[in-house]
Amino acid sequence: MKIRDILDNKRTVSFEFFPPREAEAVDGVVDVIKGLQRFNPDFVSVTYGAGGGTRAYTEEITLRLRRETSLEVMAHLTCVAQSRGEVHGVLERLNAAGVGNVIALRGDRPADASLTTPGADEFAHATELITHIRDNFDFGIAAACYPEGHTESTDADADLQYVRMKQDLGADFLITQLFYDNRHFYDLLERADKAGINLPIVPGVLPILSTAQIRRFTQLCGATIPAELDAQLERYAEDNRAVREIGVEYATRQVQDLWANGVPGVHFYVLNRAYSITQILETLNLDGHRGD
Repeated sequence: MKIRDILDNKRTVSFEFFPPREAEAVDGVVDVIKGLQRFNPDFVSVTYGAGGGTRAYTEEITLRLRRETSLEVMAHLTCVAQSRGEVHGVLERLNAAGVGNVIALRGDRPADASLTTPGADEFAHATELITHIRDNFDFGIAAACYPEGHTESTDADADLQYVRMKQDLGADFLITQLFYDNRHFYDLLERADKAGINLPIVPGVLPILSTAQIRRFTQLCGATIPAELDAQLERYAEDNRAVREIGVEYATRQVQDLWANGVPGVHFYVLNRAYSITQILETLNLDGHRGD
């Protein structure tokens, strides 16, 4: 089933996971995902490790979930540091396995300076990848957008022009980068509407697990941490258990506000940890089919 069809009929809850670095850890990730099936997510996804060994584990987990569960699986696909032929091969394997949806991303360029410029045989941008997918396959296509702007964009308006291109080239819906101030998301909705973007925009929510980790994540993606939350994280910086509870409470309130304001769904960045997402969904009573 295409995820856009699900979004057209209900509000969604979805989970995102990431591949392990070692093959022997794949079973553990699959077990975590299977354990969260009781919440009846509308779809799940596994991030794509471009240019490294975890890329193969992403594909392996995606295909295993397709075979071993009834979950709707959306495949992540980045095009950075890979040839068009390599990317096309992944798409062919996903298609043959019956995976119906992909999220098309450029991906972060490797730190290796020799790889910072796209090669002649690479898709340079997510827009080129979306065009290739739409021209050659029948996947449902998701794309990314950024409430606080992409780190490489000159300004917010320029950033939205690329998002509009993704829509015009065939994306079905959008998932946002993480954010911790819902005002950034609501501002994105207003700006997107003015830019002629009419796709469903699903907010991405990441429950905080540790102070050091979330500061690293937000620095990399350009998201900001509100001052009051940052002060709490600093106070308990050496106590990951306390920070995890802060993260659960904060994400719960964040999702309550988003849900009350009619978002089309919520996409949780689970980070392969079941505790936080379990606490949040049980508190919000979003397990099972959610009434709208």
